[in-house]
Amino acid sequence: MDHKMTRKEVLAGLVVMPALAGLLAAGTTAIAEAKGSQKQFKYQSMPKDGKQCSGCSLFIPGKTAAANGQCKVVAGVISPKGWCVAYTPKA
Repeated sequence: MDHKMTRKEVLAGLVVMPALAGLLAAGTTAIAEAKGSQKQFKYQSMPKDGKQCSGCSLFIPGKTAAANGQCKVVAGVISPKGWCVAYTPKA
């Protein structure tokens, strides 16, 4: 059974295919935005060479300056006095 595509079907495919590609790309972006583990980033709960999470642009502070917070790239509870290899000084 041969089915020849009509011009309308071809044009519809040209519109649908890029839309599907966009949806697939959006799905991989969510995976790329996932946080890494503390082990992966060599996180430690104490400062290193005077550098600590509270001075990092990736740190999300807790309710007080001394409270644990979060990180934009490292998963889990993060101490403001901690440090990891992703440390990026605040500008």
